[in-house]
Amino acid sequence: MNTHRTHQPSTTVAPEGAWFKSSYSSGGTGNCVEAADLPSEVGVRDSKNKLGPALRFPRASWDAFVTGIRNGEFKS
Repeated sequence: MNTHRTHQPSTTVAPEGAWFKSSYSSGGTGNCVEAADLPSEVGVRDSKNKLGPALRFPRASWDAFVTGIRNGEFKS
């Protein structure tokens, strides 16, 4: 299986107005990510690098990740 992927600038994944920060982002540290709801995926990017690459996750994978966070599965 070929797992190599090319990087796409986040603005080609979703238009600038589609990106949003989590309501949990405090804005004080500058370490925030932004997400964009896409038809069958969720885009994720670094909020400090708006023209940088974006990650794209299948909706089911993203939903499982968010559920895991809410259930405390990733606490150290």
